[in-house]
Amino acid sequence: MSAAVSSGETSPETRTIVLLRHAKADWPEVSDHERPLAERGRQDAAAVGRRLAGTGIDFDLAICSTAVRTRETWKLAVPELPERPRTVYEERVYEASPGELIAVLNETPDEVTGALLIGHNPGVQGLAEILAGKADSDARTALGNRGFPTAAFAVLTFTGPWKSLEPGTATLTDYWAPHEA
Repeated sequence: MSAAVSSGETSPETRTIVLLRHAKADWPEVSDHERPLAERGRQDAAAVGRRLAGTGIDFDLAICSTAVRTRETWKLAVPELPERPRTVYEERVYEASPGELIAVLNETPDEVTGALLIGHNPGVQGLAEILAGKADSDARTALGNRGFPTAAFAVLTFTGPWKSLEPGTATLTDYWAPHEA
């Protein structure tokens, strides 16, 4: 028995992060922040919700950009999940760099073990790439070949408190995208 276990300390908690890029948006004459989903995006958002439900991940928290297309993606995906997680609409996720997204995730309460971040590229793809110190080879290959198209998601795990999340500390365990490139 290790000293940590024998002294009554608990082992660090394993946490799961799912990084989801919003579904396909339309291009009407509105500001970028106000762009709604296209018809294909609405279909893909429900499909990604079903796929997320199939992962078996228990989401405690969803952090969603305030942009219309991310909010619509979440609104159409969440009914497919077995339980609706607490949702926070965070304006800092819109147009965020990977570093800014890490800062948002570092603020996650430690009672949260599964978080879903719904955001935008290039930040979401960049974040998946820099967090993944290790990766399932199939997931890394798929991410490398496909990039991060709309409605794609990456699943990463790490051990420790949220404030310890930084580049290279997570493992990419899964990747999914709704359409062939």
